[in-house]
Amino acid sequence: MSHRALAALLGAVTVAGGVLAAAPTAAFAADPEPTVLEERFAGAGLPAGWRAIEGRWTVADGRLVGVSANSGQQSRITFGSHLDNFRIEAKVRFESVADPARWTAIGLDMPADGGVPWWHAAMRSNTTAANGTEFAERTAANGWNVADAAPAPAAAGTGREVNVAVEVRGSRARWLFEGREVLSTRALRRSADGGLGLVVNGSTVSFDDVVVRRIEPISLVLPNDARAIPRVIAHRGYSAVAPENTLAAMAAGARAGADWVETDVAHSADQVPFILHDGTVDRTTNGRGALNALTAPALDLLDAGSWFSPAFRGQPLPRLDALTDEVKRGSADFLLEVKGPQTRAQVERIIATVRAKGMVGRTLLQSFDVQVLRDARELAPDLQLGLLRGALDADPVATARELGVVTYNPSWDALKARPEVVGALNAAGVAVMPYTVDDAGQWAAMRDAGVDGIITNRPGALVGWNARYAQAGAPAPAEPVRASLLAPLDGARLERGDALSLALAVSGARPDAVTVRLDGATAAEGNTLRGDALARGKHVVTVNATGADGSVATDTATFRVKASPTGLAHLVAVSRGIRDGLRGQLLRDVLSQRWTRFVTRIERNRRDLPRPVAEQLTGDAHELGARG
Repeated sequence: MSHRALAALLGAVTVAGGVLAAAPTAAFAADPEPTVLEERFAGAGLPAGWRAIEGRWTVADGRLVGVSANSGQQSRITFGSHLDNFRIEAKVRFESVADPARWTAIGLDMPADGGVPWWHAAMRSNTTAANGTEFAERTAANGWNVADAAPAPAAAGTGREVNVAVEVRGSRARWLFEGREVLSTRALRRSADGGLGLVVNGSTVSFDDVVVRRIEPISLVLPNDARAIPRVIAHRGYSAVAPENTLAAMAAGARAGADWVETDVAHSADQVPFILHDGTVDRTTNGRGALNALTAPALDLLDAGSWFSPAFRGQPLPRLDALTDEVKRGSADFLLEVKGPQTRAQVERIIATVRAKGMVGRTLLQSFDVQVLRDARELAPDLQLGLLRGALDADPVATARELGVVTYNPSWDALKARPEVVGALNAAGVAVMPYTVDDAGQWAAMRDAGVDGIITNRPGALVGWNARYAQAGAPAPAEPVRASLLAPLDGARLERGDALSLALAVSGARPDAVTVRLDGATAAEGNTLRGDALARGKHVVTVNATGADGSVATDTATFRVKASPTGLAHLVAVSRGIRDGLRGQLLRDVLSQRWTRFVTRIERNRRDLPRPVAEQLTGDAHELGARG
């Protein structure tokens, strides 16, 4: 019997006040807290605190009625305060629609003035369509970013009341239609103060019994049952496909589906927090010296990408504030290791940076240094903490309790000799997330031991391994094959100097039946798309996935590489084979946007330039000149 199965038997009941109480069986299973909003629309007008922003909103016959005149109008009403973790439910009825594709939505993070950006959970009247339900963002540019979409089991239609609910926990949410989960997402980007709302598009929709409750955040401790799958922690970002601890690695880890991205922070000589694992910059940058002996202006000039691959040339050594911004943009939470020793003032500076970015709720601060954890607990009681260990304590539970940590994260080599420690820690409410395991042969043993997360350099592979286990190892029906491109997004634009990692979300497919092509040529997840290396103009990425039943899912994204003054300056600066004197002249031409002179100068020196460089530079300059 596996340790996870044994823990499930031993932990099936707990004693609460002398009465046996069932232990939680799912991360979403916590009972809701008291209701914070309940509206039955019994009055004649809009309830107090409900603010009509656009379109017509009235109360009639005990229901709130929203009207949108056409598909271009996002009629909306806002209400309620900001909540990190909540459940909102309502009875919804389409009274009339311009066409079956029209929709209504529950605003999940919407400014009180109804302005952009906002996030919502949408439902079409034809909810059985492939995009019948959606999690989507109305962007700051008044465009749409659809994060996830799926059909519902039945059509909402018109004149039929349906019960809907959305549960939001931080950046994660799930959509329930008539009590059945139809869609989930990990991509919500939360604001500091956005509230709730309702949106109507090209239809008349009525609402009743709107109820909002606070709910518990997702538990870090997973249930000890056959369905549980360890969470994925991207070690130093997706460090198998991008240079560790860079912005690119963090973005790649999130796009690969990691639940957390892990990184390391320490201070420069002038007390600026930087992201670096080693004590020196020698191994992962083009510089030399100890981090704490170098100043921030000098560190800002270092190249932290070229050592890994020329594709990442120019990746900066990130400051903590910049890297926190990158993590905040993605769906993964933040596992932040503070390299010890650090003074109390330094720990306070790190926490202040995280708090200023609005990321305390998505951050778990961990360290090998117990004094760092003690200082952090006193400075920020609302910040979750984790203890890193190379060897196990004699009594890990007592140590975890004494330090007030919510995770105990040891070396897997140490833990696998005493796997019963996992159950003891879990029973005490402490999650266990060992480091750093890239061998798929070990992942099964870790899952069976009951670990709650796995820290790995290969998060994309572990995400896929988890998906295969969910299909084959857990008693659940196989899901339909799905394939989507996470990066690049359809309509994306790359400039010279830009680089992104090709990222997929594939489920229900045979492991050997996923193909990716870029402009017809074979590609793979994790490949870097570099604006420098691609021709100007349109490019097409396609992913095809075949399920066990032979069904096929396809997704296509079209992106463009466009010339820009900044991009052309980048090409001039990094292209090889340009004499320094000529390089300076060309940069001045770009700065003054004298494209004709730039082209003429290239032509005069063409014999001295590599042909591909000359053609790329003149081509970009011609495009810029044509735009005027």
